[in-house]
Amino acid sequence: MRAIVSGSAGPGAGERKLNGPQTTGREYRDLSEPLHARTADVDVAARMRDGIDLLVDVHRPAAEGRFPVLVSASPYPRQIQDVGAPMGFIEAGATDFFVPRGYVHVIANVRGTGGSGGEFGFFDAQERRDMHDLVEWAAAQPWSDGNVGMVGISYFAMTQLEAAVERPEHLRAIFPVAVTTDLYEAANHHGLFSSGFVSPFLTMVGITARHGDRVWRGPVVDAMRHVLRAHWLHEKFATMDGEAAITIMRAATKLAYDAHPWDDLWDDVAVDHPLRDAWWDERDLTPLLDRIDVPVYLGCDWDNVPLHLPSTFPALDGLTGSPEVRVAMLGHHGLAWPWESLHIEALAWFDHWLKGRDTGIFDGPRIRYVVPGIDQWEATETWPPAGTSLQQLALRSDGALGAVEPVEGSRGFVELGAGLNRRPAKPTDPPAGLSWETDALDAPMDLLGESELVLHATATAVDTAWIVTVQDVAADGTAYDVTAGWLRAGLRTVDEERSRPGRPVLDCRSFLAVPLGEVVEYRIPIVVTAHRIPAGHRLRLVVTSSDQRDDAPAIMGFRHATVGTTSRNTVHSSSHLLLSVRQVQS
Repeated sequence: MRAIVSGSAGPGAGERKLNGPQTTGREYRDLSEPLHARTADVDVAARMRDGIDLLVDVHRPAAEGRFPVLVSASPYPRQIQDVGAPMGFIEAGATDFFVPRGYVHVIANVRGTGGSGGEFGFFDAQERRDMHDLVEWAAAQPWSDGNVGMVGISYFAMTQLEAAVERPEHLRAIFPVAVTTDLYEAANHHGLFSSGFVSPFLTMVGITARHGDRVWRGPVVDAMRHVLRAHWLHEKFATMDGEAAITIMRAATKLAYDAHPWDDLWDDVAVDHPLRDAWWDERDLTPLLDRIDVPVYLGCDWDNVPLHLPSTFPALDGLTGSPEVRVAMLGHHGLAWPWESLHIEALAWFDHWLKGRDTGIFDGPRIRYVVPGIDQWEATETWPPAGTSLQQLALRSDGALGAVEPVEGSRGFVELGAGLNRRPAKPTDPPAGLSWETDALDAPMDLLGESELVLHATATAVDTAWIVTVQDVAADGTAYDVTAGWLRAGLRTVDEERSRPGRPVLDCRSFLAVPLGEVVEYRIPIVVTAHRIPAGHRLRLVVTSSDQRDDAPAIMGFRHATVGTTSRNTVHSSSHLLLSVRQVQS
């Protein structure tokens, strides 16, 4: 047991200030007050059904009695979740916010990490069983009143859904913001390996997993904790985004780690399972979501295009058995690190479900969202919101994005395979990608919902890649990447039963060679978005077959391994972009 610690985080006078938006614009009532000092039991063994122990830290009110419990579990070091560092691993939530308000915060390391027994399985069925057992272990402890919730973003959100599909008896509600339900979708974007994320992620987890208390509870980390909590420094972390997190991970990947299981898992993801198969099916919660019978609070930020955002609305659709589902969609820097945003929202949620308080969490429609460029909260019961419609824009042969041209034309570019360089480059060489632009908009346009690119193209290779980026281009030429879509050409088969215009679903279970020189139709999903393009700006569509070049768009810095083929790719002007748009009066 550690010493008793006073002080709390929150919006009150004298409290440590939290970064990020704290609510979805509503006023709440009867919320728990910060009445308790804190104490902690560290390196506690939680026994799983097969005899393996997970190590947990138990942060609890320094008072007699039993309290509701919030469980946070991930492969990241549990010991540093309160260190305040602007890293993508600090995502369990602010212990000094929840514990003073009468909650026990249990932070656990999943199997094979942080001293926990067993071997890390990366979102496998064993991890689901462990999360069930962890919830039931927490419910049975002497400091628990038997009411258990789960909290945390990213991997901490994924373990929440893992637990919920197993239906532990004492789980009452979860708050999985920035969740991924399907590991294939996050690691292989319709067949394109997300090397810019997966490689540094697995390396970093391997590096952190091999260290224990000697490092994570040592004097260096304690000194960091003291410095990073200084208000003048802490508030600067409010804009730490995904690209910054990737940069930090890459900088640390030269440190030593154990090859097994981390390199073996990399082989599984990058080499051995390029198509959807049984390995990936085990790591896909999507078909299991209808088993969840507890209230779920989903959410994400619109910037999280290549990782968690694609799962958010499919998860909403799949949670048919949940008695209550709420959604919060955040604007720029809504989920900066360390994760501290939406804590008042989470408190209103858990106070209702775990303490029986009438907090006002259900006031208004169930989906609340910010449209970047408007930056105020809106609400809707359905997604996409009423008033949106699909707008079709043709990819014209003159580079314009607009009306269908009377006579079909085409434009082309060349993708050079790995190791090939054109020597010498000439001014007449074809480009490495293409772009199309609208005229300057006369009135603002809100992009709001799912979109797709219907691409009619020919290739001179049996496989290639299609990488699509939608941009907002200001009058001075500055381009902002709004959203993106990806497709390996050989994995173009569409699941027609589950698809609809603007939202194609790709099968990715079999490879279909591209017929050389023949026009092929590709339906490329573009990740859901919300964004206002102001009057005077242009909408730009960029299409390329590799994002490894520094000048190629790559949202959050997530780049993809190349397919490796050399191909002359020709885009025909019968291609069109289907955008979900809400018209705005000027």
